Amino acid sequence: MTTSGKGQSAHSPLVDARRYRSVEEGARADPGAPADAPVSAVELRVAGHVQGVGFRPFVYRLARRLGLSGFVRNQLGEVLIVVGGDVAALERFRADLVGCAPPLSRPRIVHDAAVGSPVVGDFEIAASASTAQARIFVPPDYFMCDDCRRELADPADRRYRYPFINCTQCGPRYTLIERMPYDRPNTSMAAFEFCADCAADYGDPMNRRFHAEPIACAACGPSLSFHAAGKSPKREAHDALGAALEQLRRGLIVAVKGIGGYHLVCDATSAGAIAALRERKSRPAKPLAVMFPLAGADGLDVVRRHVTLSDEEAALVAGPQRPIVLAAKRAGSDLPACLAPGLSELGVFLPYSPLHQLLLEAFAGPLVATSGNISGEPVLTDNDEAKTRLRQTADGFLHHNRPIVRPADDPVYRRIAGRLRPLRIGRGCAPCELNLPWRQRAPVLAVGGHMKGTVALSFNDRVVISPHIGELDIRRSMDVFEDVAGALQSLYGVRARRVVCDAHPGYRTHRWAREQNALPVATVWHHHAHASALAAERPAPGRWLVFTWDGVGLGEDGDLWGGEALLGSPGDWRRVASLRRFRLPGGERAGREPWRSAASLHWECGLQWRDTPDADGLAHAAWRQGLNAPRTSAAGRLFDAAAALILGQTHVSFEAQGPMRLEALCRRARDPVPLPLARDDDGVWRSDWRPLLALMTDADSAPAMRAERVHSTMAAAIVEQATCIADHYGVDQVGLCGGVFQNRVLTRQAVDGLCAVGLPVYLPRALPCNDAALSFGQAAELAARETQDEN
Repeated sequence: MTTSGKGQSAHSPLVDARRYRSVEEGARADPGAPADAPVSAVELRVAGHVQGVGFRPFVYRLARRLGLSGFVRNQLGEVLIVVGGDVAALERFRADLVGCAPPLSRPRIVHDAAVGSPVVGDFEIAASASTAQARIFVPPDYFMCDDCRRELADPADRRYRYPFINCTQCGPRYTLIERMPYDRPNTSMAAFEFCADCAADYGDPMNRRFHAEPIACAACGPSLSFHAAGKSPKREAHDALGAALEQLRRGLIVAVKGIGGYHLVCDATSAGAIAALRERKSRPAKPLAVMFPLAGADGLDVVRRHVTLSDEEAALVAGPQRPIVLAAKRAGSDLPACLAPGLSELGVFLPYSPLHQLLLEAFAGPLVATSGNISGEPVLTDNDEAKTRLRQTADGFLHHNRPIVRPADDPVYRRIAGRLRPLRIGRGCAPCELNLPWRQRAPVLAVGGHMKGTVALSFNDRVVISPHIGELDIRRSMDVFEDVAGALQSLYGVRARRVVCDAHPGYRTHRWAREQNALPVATVWHHHAHASALAAERPAPGRWLVFTWDGVGLGEDGDLWGGEALLGSPGDWRRVASLRRFRLPGGERAGREPWRSAASLHWECGLQWRDTPDADGLAHAAWRQGLNAPRTSAAGRLFDAAAALILGQTHVSFEAQGPMRLEALCRRARDPVPLPLARDDDGVWRSDWRPLLALMTDADSAPAMRAERVHSTMAAAIVEQATCIADHYGVDQVGLCGGVFQNRVLTRQAVDGLCAVGLPVYLPRALPCNDAALSFGQAAELAARETQDEN
């Protein structure tokens, strides 16, 4: 028998729930039951992550094991359970329903009511309801579970070495779902018809592959192929994998199609291979992530040879998300320094798909696995497009023929202020759903900012945030952005009736929002969105003081903000503190040419910088005349200037390259340089960075010492501003958000200083502190505004 959907078969446990007497009708007791049997019946509704994670078969097996009667069925996002039997067994059922649930599920019992009469008969899985109001959960992609990994390595198993093995507890979800409900015909697996064996697995509730939509095997599922210029394609899995491994062992670069897109892969121990990858991808210095083969009890033995992992870092690296985690390099590691030049950390992760497992196990060493894309764009997903766009980068292509519906890049985490926090959300943790303390009047599409793009769909009190898309000034990024914006609405069955965007009219997302003629558009100031994202994620009563430090974002006065302190709450922010302003010669060019910020600090103080790259004086002349030299108060640009003056980092090839190198020099806190703090004509308290300039340019002091004092000084400025504002206005809690707080040296010292003066401090946990959170913050700010208007 073959099937590609959820049709019932002779051996299927799916039944019509109507065969059970409804709660409303009342169920009569089984006349054969002992008169004194202590029986009862309850109706439970379970919400949370209970779709696509094997929850119904788990309930079925649990109830059968405990000898209970009734049924379980999906109700468009929730699970309804009507269950009856021995009172003690029911109590055990309730406890195990949550306590022993499948690892990927996160169930919550939201309704628990007694049924008037006992429920009798066998326990069954009922057909899904289709009339209830949807509360849909779209699952992210999951790593390969231990059971599938054991089968992958078992020669006796029929899925032995099958690169696409999966079950209800693992495998792709978000990247293959085309529409809801999450049934196989609605996925990119629809074209792969079950063989008889897979159909039997799919229909057996005692099998962990019961209704695991992506399941397949070598007889009926996706397959590998290998392509290299001038060579015949390899279309058998064994040959394709072998050809890819041969190229990797020769120091060549292979584009490998994974779950959410392509990786560019090469030998992580070969400086020559890494240099070739950097040259071809035009990525001269940006750190590269390394995937390690599993080894040891927790899989991390090889990883630990090269980096030092805390218990929390080890748990996350080996956990179900399988993200990239930035970890401290270990002295004595023989990995080339060119993996992360000038930095003290390395991004490490483990194989999370069966294809990665087969590749790493056979290679028996670490591999660079960086996003297969053109720099700044979303990761590539289509075979033909990858071959075309990566033909100058990759020597070979390890393809598969399972379509990827939408991209999902790898998530990245870093330990900041005592906790692992995301720097990028993606495969395994996104779509990410958060709840708002307020409700939207009507569904909203929040389109984020300009960099580190995400899009969010907000409805009722729910916000669903997409995986990382890319830099949204790039055409392909906007194409993917539009696809994801449409997909979120389609998957969740919610059509946006408004759009909210950043107030900056030059952002592509702003212009896109204005082009949606059928939808009204609301705007949110960049740093208000940062502050509201934090306050909505970490709700706390009372008045917030939120430091929103980043590169630049348009402020209410037309300046480029980035060193602000906002007082109030979502929907009601006002700037109360900032940094001394300076002008950026060249405007946006200053982001990639930090010397411009360094030169401007000198010129603002009437000084000349003898090492300025402005040899022809054109930048200085434009600065004097105010031509393309916008004013800024951005902390990020101050750190750029510090890197230019202390490290000679006058030009960078990626965002924050200079500040990252500066942070890597720091080993200890130093005495801060006192910065004058005074109110300007608008009543804004401003810290004056001028005393730092002498420190930055002090060639007689070691670069590390200067870097440490810069960090300590900026942290002290935060504490001084917070203390001053608290004294003048009253503050209940302080927040730190914006990309600058990815700097853990600055953040740790700021948190310690704020706690020392008695101010509670909050940082984001579920979302990055950078611009990836702007879409969520925009939705939160809009909902809060409208709630205040209604009150």
